[in-house]
Amino acid sequence: MMIINIVLGLIALLVIWAGFSGIRIVNQIERGVIFRLGQAQRKIRQPGLNLIIPGVDRMKKVNVQIVTMPVPAQEGITRDNVSVQVDAVAYFRVQDPLRAAVQVQNYLFAVEQVAQTSLRSIIGKSELDDLLSNREELNRGLALMIDSPALGWGIHIDRVEIKDVHLPESMKRSVARQAEAERERRARVITAEGEFQAARKLADASAIMSETPGALQLRLLQTVVEVAAEKSSTLVMPLPVELLRFFDRASRPAERGAERSWEESGEPEELPDPATPELAQADEVVRRSFAYHAGEEADRR
Repeated sequence: MMIINIVLGLIALLVIWAGFSGIRIVNQIERGVIFRLGQAQRKIRQPGLNLIIPGVDRMKKVNVQIVTMPVPAQEGITRDNVSVQVDAVAYFRVQDPLRAAVQVQNYLFAVEQVAQTSLRSIIGKSELDDLLSNREELNRGLALMIDSPALGWGIHIDRVEIKDVHLPESMKRSVARQAEAERERRARVITAEGEFQAARKLADASAIMSETPGALQLRLLQTVVEVAAEKSSTLVMPLPVELLRFFDRASRPAERGAERSWEESGEPEELPDPATPELAQADEVVRRSFAYHAGEEADRR
């Protein structure tokens, strides 16, 4: 009887041990792949408490988080014969845990090697300007090249980005000179456009002033006021030809009226004192005209 109790106790211990040894906990970030007698089972164990057959089943946990993998700097020659070093970073995750556990021995190492070879291929197919300024398209092409073989391993490539492009010192100086020349060209174009617009505005202003001579006088007086604000400078005021023409036009009516009065009375008529500079100029012109006509009349007599 005692022997039977001992045997039953051993059996109970074996059952308890088998029950506890067959318990597997899968975390939320993992998926479980079961190998039963060496054969992979299609059913993927989800996160939580899972039971397996002790001694028969073996569980392999596969991480399904996004993996950030830096791609080492690869040296190559671009299509326009420039030697560069380019490094990148790849973001991927396991989409099919069964394939990642069965189809490839180490999917991390496999993806890294594919990323390096694809990066070298991209360098050889691209030009230097594309590597420096057109990285978005190169990133899409690089991700497509890596994703093609990775799909067979159950890996999904989220994105691949080129981090940095290392150039030789001589090429850096060449790029800097090119950038300086481009900025200088833009500065000259902007200056030329400003001068062209200013010349056009000045031409429009001169056309308006030619139609109204009084505007030229007002502009001249405004300039005089602006210059006279600085008392430390000596002002030399030029006399424009348009101003003389204005005085000439103002004096002609007064001269014709004076000639008619003198012809009727025989003597020049006294004009009132001028109150404005224009009338003063007209008075002077009339007086000179009277003197000239008086001299001619005396010579004839």
